[in-house]
Amino acid sequence: MTSNAVRILVVDDEKPIRRLLRTTLQAHDYDVFEAATAAEAIASVHRDKPSLVVLDLGLPDRDGIEVLREIRAGSALPVLILSSRDFEAAKVQALDEGADDYVSKPFGTEELMARIRAALRHRLQQQGARPLYRSGALTIDLVHRRVSLAGEEVKLSPKEYALLEQLVLHAGKVLTHRALMAAVWPGEAEIDVQYLRIYVRQLRQKLERDGQHPELIQTEAGVGYRLRAPD
Repeated sequence: MTSNAVRILVVDDEKPIRRLLRTTLQAHDYDVFEAATAAEAIASVHRDKPSLVVLDLGLPDRDGIEVLREIRAGSALPVLILSSRDFEAAKVQALDEGADDYVSKPFGTEELMARIRAALRHRLQQQGARPLYRSGALTIDLVHRRVSLAGEEVKLSPKEYALLEQLVLHAGKVLTHRALMAAVWPGEAEIDVQYLRIYVRQLRQKLERDGQHPELIQTEAGVGYRLRAPD
């Protein structure tokens, strides 16, 4: 498992289902978090910052639809419903409430994995980003969180990747120091801009042909940084 793995929260009160999903998702290099109740699910969304939620509707403390509504009230986080409620009205309600997709139990793992990949791609596209960024010899796959240069995988720390992801999501646009620091260090009130400069320098050393004369990650003096638009 890589440090850049996509984080998926599995919410289901059936332990065998959670165990099956954990095994399947980890085999595809996803980081997995589990919740058996609505309360645990909401806490995990705030604490673990997942990239996607797989949500059962039949939870012991609250209906899964209520969890979906609470997530949607403050986030565009992709939510895939996995439920035994296999009737049309339940699917329509979940999708109308903001679910990205709906898979019925019993389910095939390959279908589930395909739906997860599609939900991640769709959310990136809604944000105006390309799931695959290419510029020269550099390729960044935002869905699978893979970075390669001239065909060789580039190893990034979690903070380096978080910074690069923000730049890719807004490729061609200037991002201010403040915006980048808020995205990379969320919830931390006072972050010295020098930390940001250090991580930018590290990214340039790993991704640029000449880190001293960057062409990819461009500095906008006194403002922030801009990632060159993709080819």
